[in-house]
Amino acid sequence: MAFTRGEEVEVCSKEDGFLGSYYAATIVSRLDNGMYIVKYKDLLENDESRPLVETVFKHEVRPVPPEIVSAAAFAYLDKVDAFANDGWWVGKITAKQGSDYYVYFETTGDEIAYPVSHLRFHLDWRFGKWISSKKSLLLRSSASPSS
Repeated sequence: MAFTRGEEVEVCSKEDGFLGSYYAATIVSRLDNGMYIVKYKDLLENDESRPLVETVFKHEVRPVPPEIVSAAAFAYLDKVDAFANDGWWVGKITAKQGSDYYVYFETTGDEIAYPVSHLRFHLDWRFGKWISSKKSLLLRSSASPSS
């Protein structure tokens, strides 16, 4: 799948301590070698003066996940993405207390409480399609990305 200039995407980090996290970005340009230059929405340059711009491999870029239409609440061991530290981190629901859900992160061993507004059902981007481990989810298609 090829992305075009101005398209909103998510970039998967492969750096130590950030492995498996996803960050909102916009495609600045596509390079001849299949890499992309992206500008992040929430990550800033070291001096914090402007958004971070970097070159990434094409396999680190995916479309923004579609909105999930579901009246169901999160359930024990549902795989979710939690928004923290400017990105989305994959974890599993371990408990609910009041309006907060506790999420366990295998990569760090941390369990942290989040309001529902900071959570989304986790989807995997495989072979050009979004795949959910939870069969009851209905995906609302966003604008179809360029091929």
